[in-house]
Amino acid sequence: MKQAATRLEIPTRGKGLYEFSARVEAWLREQAMHTGLLTVFVQHTSASLVIQENADPDVVADLETFFSRLAPEDNRLYRHTIEGGDDMPAHIRAALTAVQLSVPIVQGRLALGTWQGIYLFEHRSAPHRRSVILHAFGE
Repeated sequence: MKQAATRLEIPTRGKGLYEFSARVEAWLREQAMHTGLLTVFVQHTSASLVIQENADPDVVADLETFFSRLAPEDNRLYRHTIEGGDDMPAHIRAALTAVQLSVPIVQGRLALGTWQGIYLFEHRSAPHRRSVILHAFGE
């Protein structure tokens, strides 16, 4: 068994979903791991990770619209407002999604479905550089 880990930096332009599956696959190929498990972890409390459809861009647009309604930017609703009107809604969105994903490695590739991609879900309005840790374990 072997292990490998790395850190990716994902730049964002503000709220939205940013697919980075190709970067993960490229790193995984370098590890020459045939079978195992990949953990993807985002090191932030106002961004999250999702595995979502990557064929129809309407899916990611609808997700952002839904989460905007679910956790609106309205300072009257929250106590934590010191970091701006988008901060507490970003924390709520991150709490409702995931900061860590596990994806099986099968025959040297991520075992994602045909239309699945790995996305960073940026919940803040301003651009950020988000740190994502990849950890693969297998043989």
